[in-house]
Amino acid sequence: MAKVKAFFRHPGRLIPFLFMAVILSGALLLMLPVASAGARPTHFSDALFTATSAVSVTGLVTVDTPVHWTWFGQFVIMLCFQIGGFGIMTSAVLMALLVTHRLGLRTKLATRMEVSQALSLGDFRAILLRTIAFSLIVEALMALALTARFSVIGYGLGDAVWYGIYHSVSAFNNAGFALFSDSLMQFATDPWICVPIALGSILGALGMPVIYEVTRRHWGRRQWSVHTKLTLVGSAILIVGGWAAFLAIEWANPATFGQWAWYDRILPAFFQSAMVRASGFNSVDIGAMQDDSQLASIILAFIGGGSASTAGGIKVTTFFLLLLVIWAEVRGEPDVTAFRHRIDPPVVREALTVALVYVACNAFGVFLMQRFEPHIDITSIMFEVTSAFATMGQSTGITYDLSDPSKWLLTIAMYTGRVGPVLFAASLALRARKRLYRYPSARPLVG
Repeated sequence: MAKVKAFFRHPGRLIPFLFMAVILSGALLLMLPVASAGARPTHFSDALFTATSAVSVTGLVTVDTPVHWTWFGQFVIMLCFQIGGFGIMTSAVLMALLVTHRLGLRTKLATRMEVSQALSLGDFRAILLRTIAFSLIVEALMALALTARFSVIGYGLGDAVWYGIYHSVSAFNNAGFALFSDSLMQFATDPWICVPIALGSILGALGMPVIYEVTRRHWGRRQWSVHTKLTLVGSAILIVGGWAAFLAIEWANPATFGQWAWYDRILPAFFQSAMVRASGFNSVDIGAMQDDSQLASIILAFIGGGSASTAGGIKVTTFFLLLLVIWAEVRGEPDVTAFRHRIDPPVVREALTVALVYVACNAFGVFLMQRFEPHIDITSIMFEVTSAFATMGQSTGITYDLSDPSKWLLTIAMYTGRVGPVLFAASLALRARKRLYRYPSARPLVG
């Protein structure tokens, strides 16, 4: 027993098991006859897939959520993605603060600890409480707005309240679970539903450090950290860039934006740009989109949201750090800089490592699914695997028809994509070796 306690004392070992415990508990509850509309136990693979998708806040489903699950089943799913959303934000910040604690005073003074801006382990409770309060306030405001809209368009008060609460929690936690069989396609041009959900998803994708810093700073009196600036500026660039790209590519597509008047095409493009890096909601048929749009969605999902957020991907800061590395190299700069701050070389190596490992895992998943599903085109497979690894949740429509091996593959991908980046990035920061000697330098040819 003492060895077991010692093993789980480190958060890096405890966090994966806690997530697994919540997933298994959710799967067992979803297998109960009371959870399914047919009053029959759901197959274990479908229950586990749904629970994993909910806890990892992905949104991929193998059964139709409003048709297959009863109110009890839907409540279990909502509970899973609420716990999963809070859990991943909490564990990510805890690991970041542990890294800060382990780095030592000299390193913290040298790097100025931009990720945590001089936060300490003692601030963890304050960060957690502030973020939980912020999350509940945003979810409550979204629920009120959505409930009012659902009531106006004809839903009964009970259904309107339930739909409002469910979709607000799903949006802020970037879960993407909807209580409509077509996700939000029937509301594609309704700003009173799409805009609150999009804004909630964007806020949820910023991450706990950004939320904490923005809500604690007095505007104009103190500068934000480089991490916060990179996240906010990078997110804005990606949202606007994706918005313009989807609008241009899908403008004349009669199966997507082309079916509406020109002024009604603006909102669906914005919604897709906001959703594809975070939530799995969709207001258009993803399978009917142009290949260019699907490729753009894959790239944006690969980038993901902010660090210590409910969004997945390699994270916004990682992506823009790599762009800054390229920019510095092209210009012949000796240092990588951002917002008049020099980026520490170990951080650059960590960003590069995270991105390359993510690409390798994603490519391996695509290879395996192509072997399992040879009849499905490669673009749809790439979209599905990236959606699972990036915990994005959108699909071209192939999830329902996948074989059991592919379902298990996506289940592993969703779990790995949720807990893997946090633990991997923390392990990279903590596994610093000191040597009393250095090898001679070499410069092999590149390119």
